[in-house]
Amino acid sequence: MFEHYSVLKEETINGLAIKPSGTYVDCTVGGGGHSEEIASRLNEDGLLIAFDQDLDALAAAKERLSKYQDNILFVHSNFRGLEQKLSEHDITHVDGILFDLGVSSPQLDRGERGFSYQHDAQLDMRMNQDQELTAFEIVNTWSYNQLVSIFFKYGEEKFSKQIARKIEAYRETATINTTHELVEIIKEGIPAAARRTGGHPAKRIFQALRIAVNDELEAFNDALHQAARVISLEGRVVVITFHSLEDRLCKQAFKKWSTAKETPRNLPVLPKDHEAPFKLITKKPIIAGNSELEDNRRSRSAKLRIIEKVKNWGNEFAYEEGWKK
Repeated sequence: MFEHYSVLKEETINGLAIKPSGTYVDCTVGGGGHSEEIASRLNEDGLLIAFDQDLDALAAAKERLSKYQDNILFVHSNFRGLEQKLSEHDITHVDGILFDLGVSSPQLDRGERGFSYQHDAQLDMRMNQDQELTAFEIVNTWSYNQLVSIFFKYGEEKFSKQIARKIEAYRETATINTTHELVEIIKEGIPAAARRTGGHPAKRIFQALRIAVNDELEAFNDALHQAARVISLEGRVVVITFHSLEDRLCKQAFKKWSTAKETPRNLPVLPKDHEAPFKLITKKPIIAGNSELEDNRRSRSAKLRIIEKVKNWGNEFAYEEGWKK
């Protein structure tokens, strides 16, 4: 079974401010927990579009949400195809969009998927099982400089160069096939004193590889801007992140979109075309309370941010800098 704990579920549903006849998008349906709550609040005119690139997750969600099937459109796609897929179904605007980012519990717990350093399995880490690029290919074929780059950028690993050198040396004589083989190589690249603090020594490298395999930050950056374009007036975009890179991207975009254009100081009234198209619903991110943390330790890194569209989108507020800058 694809069982997954829905992080910050109550706060997420409240944040979406669901209208019974509205149209909503769950960009990562996963096990269907958030989607179930959304669908249960819709009437016969309401619609939920449920995206997921993981076929296992999509199959499990269809089963769990079968009683709401008349109100749900399931889409097998990465959420960076948001606008395209909506257009294919003649949907131009929606009333709420949810992003629940990161890797799901079943993906971590199913050793054969290769996401976790806790299970010995073939190096894989693909969220979309149909794609070609895997962690095996990155670890065994990418150059030293490419490995250092993703370890620094996506894992924020200060021993990136040492670990990349160990990988480079190992693969001169043998292929790195499994997660546990990689874990041992990572340990060799980190000084003994550093291995004793900061959690599992492979955590940051595995995060970096997963992000690189699935192009997670670029995909989120693309999809977030699409969400800003397709969300209706008074509609909300709700984002749950699980690491600082995702959260920083979201925070920067939301701040840009909710900040009015600069105007001369002596103007008595802010011109309409200078008003920000969005307003922040959450000035600071919502985090899990003690009760949820007791039930699910993976909630400890979750941050929930919410923004609402208050005027039509204008090109002057396009956010093109991206997370990389």
